[in-house]
Amino acid sequence: MALVILDEQLESIQLSDEVRQQALQKAKEGYVMTLLEVGEITSGRASKILGFSRLKVIEMMKKWGISIFDDSQTLDELRQEVEQAELTLNQ
Repeated sequence: MALVILDEQLESIQLSDEVRQQALQKAKEGYVMTLLEVGEITSGRASKILGFSRLKVIEMMKKWGISIFDDSQTLDELRQEVEQAELTLNQ
């Protein structure tokens, strides 16, 4: 599915291909950050979509004011997630 932005005011602006590509990349980043913020995708999925490392995506989330933690998790769920991460790291 393609993302199409229809806006008469934007259509009348003449841009170089380089500037147009920069604008489209920033729009894509904003769209992906919004999906992350509302919990529709994970940071791992965002990194694949954007072609960035997961660390870069986490840095972007900080700039956008998006928490890297799932605020809907209970304390027990968070503990389980931490325990699973520790098991994975120790393997």
